[in-house]
Amino acid sequence: MKKWENNRGHMEHFWESQHLKLTDLKEKAKALKNEYLLKENIPAWPRPELHVTHLKHDTDRDGLCGISGDNGFKNPHGGSLVWWSLAVTPDDITSAEKRLLEATYPDRTEEQVQMQQSFLGKFATAPSFSERSRLGSYRFTFPLEELLEAYSQQLCQGAQPVMRVFKTVLYKQQVMYVILVHSPANQEKFSDRPLLPDDPNSVCSYKDGCFIWRPEAMCETHSYELVKRSDEKQMEAGEVSSRHEFYVWDHVAVALHVDRQVLKFDPARLRQNLKYCSGAYPPITKSLEFQDFSQAEELVRKLWPDDSSPLARAEPLNEVKSEK
Repeated sequence: MKKWENNRGHMEHFWESQHLKLTDLKEKAKALKNEYLLKENIPAWPRPELHVTHLKHDTDRDGLCGISGDNGFKNPHGGSLVWWSLAVTPDDITSAEKRLLEATYPDRTEEQVQMQQSFLGKFATAPSFSERSRLGSYRFTFPLEELLEAYSQQLCQGAQPVMRVFKTVLYKQQVMYVILVHSPANQEKFSDRPLLPDDPNSVCSYKDGCFIWRPEAMCETHSYELVKRSDEKQMEAGEVSSRHEFYVWDHVAVALHVDRQVLKFDPARLRQNLKYCSGAYPPITKSLEFQDFSQAEELVRKLWPDDSSPLARAEPLNEVKSEK
């Protein structure tokens, strides 16, 4: 285990070249006595497999101006990594729920399938699933394949990017699994990090144009308990009558190694993939200022004067369809 204070003033404890599941993380971080991680009285929650096809990059006013001015993404502090995270959609939740049910009850009848009510979205309460942002009022969301194709053409001379297990980071209540993406030209530089595995037991893998994420802690606030009615081959979210428990929550970050270059996109495409985010509490730093919607609209019109389309708002996952 290593630790350092990041550029936002937060202490990070991290394990390099590993994506540690919660059981292993609890053992390795035992000396830290993390009050959230070590809780044992957590109601049962589902362990779905999410197939995620989009990434998001949240930023503040200054970051938005920089991205607009550069027509792309670079590390604002002069570093070599640009940070993104998985953007889970309602369709991702719906398909993950269907996979979970099929894996748990493979021999359901058509009637049992029709009777099943949607439940997984009620557990997706961690900040990793939120339409709100702790990083600023602006969110760029790109299809993963488009992002990787741009990265391939601009930083890999058309070759396939390499994906590696970068590290597991533990904060007070958050577990961050980091994937490193780099050019084949930097194989030697990053050879100490294992390649991202294609393993059904891993926290995260990549296959067929999407990241396969198996969340270890998807709730943060546990106000529901997973109920399995095996006789009827049904699952549901049962409301917790006792105190709602706070627990760690996890998410996957994707660090693109750009080596101080700009990952460029057409200005119209940047604007098309931009949405407004309400602020989440607490912000990543005390000095971060969120803008209200009218301020954001005015700034976006100024930065993209040729685009008259209204600024959209990031939408919650709440309305998730059932598998029927």
